[in-house]
Amino acid sequence: MNTKKLGFKEFPTPNFPELLTKAEPLLLFLILLLLWCCAPGFLRKADVAAGSIDQSIWLLILLSIMAFLLILGLCWWIFQRFVLAVALPSVEYMVSQFNLLKTWQQYVFYFASFSLLLLSSLLCLIAIC
Repeated sequence: MNTKKLGFKEFPTPNFPELLTKAEPLLLFLILLLLWCCAPGFLRKADVAAGSIDQSIWLLILLSIMAFLLILGLCWWIFQRFVLAVALPSVEYMVSQFNLLKTWQQYVFYFASFSLLLLSSLLCLIAIC
């Protein structure tokens, strides 16, 4: 028996691990924001003798971590826009060329990247506290 097909497209089932990896930065930021909102109550229940200044120090550290992660995400977004605007090679190509460097050059680059990352996180902590 021939029947007419309605032409509905079958939607693929969502790939949850892929969705989770794409939304991981947003989920991390939301968890930190929720923790920042709920932390005073947790600290007050954990130590009744804790004053508001003791609670505020931990909240400032948490706020500086959130600011650092936002700055890191913003820098990555600006870098991607810069690569597109200047028509530089893709990041995958740059990484493949990075593997051609000598070992000591790679270590120097890793150390410089880590130092800049550490410096920016310390500056976020100093700026907020």
